[in-house]
Amino acid sequence: MQAEDLIFGIQSIREALLANKVFEKIIINKDISKSEQFDEIWELAREKDVFIQKVPIEKINRVTRKNHQGILGYVSAINYMPIDRVVQMTYEEGKVPFVLILDRITDVRNFGAIVRSAECAGVNAIVVPNRNTAMIASEALKTSSGALNYVPICKVENLFQVITFLQDSGLQVVSITEKTDNLLYNVDLTPPTALVMGSEEDGILAHILRKSNELAKIPLVGKIESLNVSVATGIALFEVIRQRIKE
Repeated sequence: MQAEDLIFGIQSIREALLANKVFEKIIINKDISKSEQFDEIWELAREKDVFIQKVPIEKINRVTRKNHQGILGYVSAINYMPIDRVVQMTYEEGKVPFVLILDRITDVRNFGAIVRSAECAGVNAIVVPNRNTAMIASEALKTSSGALNYVPICKVENLFQVITFLQDSGLQVVSITEKTDNLLYNVDLTPPTALVMGSEEDGILAHILRKSNELAKIPLVGKIESLNVSVATGIALFEVIRQRIKE
């Protein structure tokens, strides 16, 4: 995390929120006493859907030893887009929607590599949850080779609700998972499609798998049982492109 990605101190955080600065999250010392200043920050963050996390003071001290006053904000490298607007614009432009949903991808290098592949594949939007996702700061921008400047990122509170919205908007939702015998190459990916890729640790959440229109796996013939998520995402993205070019 670089210095330009951080804002600390009560007044600085307050002013940044009032100026509509985009935060990845704000962390606050869990032992801090209530005050009008902190109450105002909580209210502003709630209004702007900024995640606030209570942590031990030691965690904040590990990030900076400057006069943080028990509060620290991580600034986003980008502005987020609403998913409904992106889908509407895609249809209006006469394009076949192609959305990527990332369920709890937390490694910033994986995230950056995925965004780079998504941009090359012409993905219209990447959807990420508000919590448990890689912070989109300068390191993510660097690892994406600048692709974060070109692919709309949609940060949402509830992935399940977004999947429902996408399905209601005419997109099929295809989850890439090992928990199926259905091969990716047997799924028709030419219609409007949202691909779901899961966490590095435990894959896609069960309720999202159940909600999906299709489950699909990438066949593996070696001894290692899984691919790195950024590699798997690249394979899935370009299977969509292969099918659509073929059409």
